Amino acid sequence: MVTFYLDQQSGVAPYLQIVHQVKHALRVGLLQPGDQLPTVREVVGQLAINPNTVLKAYRELEVEGLVGGKPGQGTFVTRTLPGIAPAEFAALRRSLHRWVQSAIAAGLDATGIQALVAATLQELHTITEEETA
Repeated sequence: MVTFYLDQQSGVAPYLQIVHQVKHALRVGLLQPGDQLPTVREVVGQLAINPNTVLKAYRELEVEGLVGGKPGQGTFVTRTLPGIAPAEFAALRRSLHRWVQSAIAAGLDATGIQALVAATLQELHTITEEETA
């Protein structure tokens, strides 16, 4: 089961943070079809948020076809998102871990690392668009 957390400083609406966390868990294989999401009551107790916030997140995931509710039983994953094999994911994570340690040693903080990654992704996206044009 997935455990949700909220970043009050992110500027992202709480329901969207829940949606993003479920999608992330699907992409990396932490959630699989048939897995149950925490109940609304459990999430409310854990995060101290309004039940409507959790319901809104679960509704959005349902509209996207990722989860489905079973009356009296809960909300269950109905399909996953494209991802990579667990072994390949683990290898990439180890490589990224080493890279992040190098970036920290070079003097970057979390914001600097995020900016560098975002700029690099944008650059690669632009190159890919140019190649396909």
